[in-house]
Amino acid sequence: MAVRVHLPGPLRAPFGGASSVVVEGGDVRAALDQLVARAPALAAQLFDGGGALRSYVNVYVNDEDVRSLGGLSAPLKDGDTISLVPSIAGGADDDKLAAAQAAMRRAGKVELPLSHEEVRRYSRHLILPEVGLAGQVKLKQARVLLIGVGGLGSPLALYLAAAGVGTLGLVDADVVDETNLQRQVIHGTKDVGRPKLDSAEARIRDINPNVTVEKHETMLTSANALDLFARYDVVADGTDNFPTRYLVNDACVLTGKPNVYGSIFRFEGQASVFALGDGPCYRCLYPEPPPPGMVPSCAEGGVLGILPGIVGLLQANEVVKLVLGVGTPLAGRLLLFDALAMSFRELKLRKDPNCPVCGPNPTVTELIDYEAFCGFEPAPADARTITARELKARLDRGEEVALLDVREPQEFDLCRLPGSTLVPLGELPSKLSELDSTKELVVHCRTGKRSLQAIELLRQAGFSPARLVNLEGGIDAWARDVDPSMPRY
Repeated sequence: MAVRVHLPGPLRAPFGGASSVVVEGGDVRAALDQLVARAPALAAQLFDGGGALRSYVNVYVNDEDVRSLGGLSAPLKDGDTISLVPSIAGGADDDKLAAAQAAMRRAGKVELPLSHEEVRRYSRHLILPEVGLAGQVKLKQARVLLIGVGGLGSPLALYLAAAGVGTLGLVDADVVDETNLQRQVIHGTKDVGRPKLDSAEARIRDINPNVTVEKHETMLTSANALDLFARYDVVADGTDNFPTRYLVNDACVLTGKPNVYGSIFRFEGQASVFALGDGPCYRCLYPEPPPPGMVPSCAEGGVLGILPGIVGLLQANEVVKLVLGVGTPLAGRLLLFDALAMSFRELKLRKDPNCPVCGPNPTVTELIDYEAFCGFEPAPADARTITARELKARLDRGEEVALLDVREPQEFDLCRLPGSTLVPLGELPSKLSELDSTKELVVHCRTGKRSLQAIELLRQAGFSPARLVNLEGGIDAWARDVDPSMPRY
């Protein structure tokens, strides 16, 4: 029976570093005997003097512990997989570390490309054969651009700085808000109100003063993306909206830079590497964006605070692999993570031969208007608005005003305007008949963005524009300017 044996890192050296090998065997014992015959040094690591499997080595057939299948005599069939899972201490071997440090000190006599402080700081990298001195120098010389220092950008910046990436470019124009602190771990309570770039720079310098931080306090646009991307080796996408995501993709393709992609929503995340060599780009996966409002942002739909940490670290891992040139990048693969199920799935991606950006006959050869491409239209010139204070005054006068709240139910539970009716934006098209088109509707959400989309939908459905009013700043403005006792989120 031909079976595949998956090898842990410490057992790969006799097989040239391969993560798995194919052997023959009718049962587990026979398969392992053939493995040892090919690499005799493994015998002492897998078996004791009496030929019994060592107690610190677990063996799985497919996903089942061999002990529940009858031990090493468990039968095998063609295509089965055997996984060897030894215990791992989690640290480096002190003797090897000491020897490596001594070798580095001796090498210091011949103009080592790392300072003695850097040698000590990166010592656990330097004793990895896949990194070593040459790899750490690659990291030191690398230039990585992070689009956003929010949920995904925080773990990216923290771990790339700790790993020794020499130059980190940060693109962000936002300031730290209290609502960021649940997940944007590069910022702290003391940073609220501070530009995110300044907060992130201070934290990065505390982690690793050897890192150069280049701050770009601007929104990424079609006017500046190509120039920015040209200055860096790798781009990591930490954006939270579709226009910028497509902009990052197209700019990466046009400049030939790999796009390390991550996205998050509620309890689920995605990661991949786009625009790497002949691999697919983001548009090969998603040729067009969803209609505005169909997929809520994290601010609208929520996100588990731990999720961006997990996905951002996956991105950081891909960045380091690309810089070092080791391992297999996620190019051509989409990794899906479900935090509730604690499960990963991997899907194969293929390059779209008709892709308008990376295909053989591209039609997108320069950056475009991505707001328009994603269907984000500016508010109509004749759109009516009202401030929170103005609405309060009208309500106090007893004027007849219908209040339409287009947030999600869990937001409605946190706070609401008295007398308001909840119809989530995603449900609005199916509930138009429940609304009185003869009354003036003050439409509101958290900050005023979703309500504008709702007003446009109502206009298209035949509601009179004269009877549709958007609450400027949404219920957040009401809590700020009218009712400070109302929680802000």
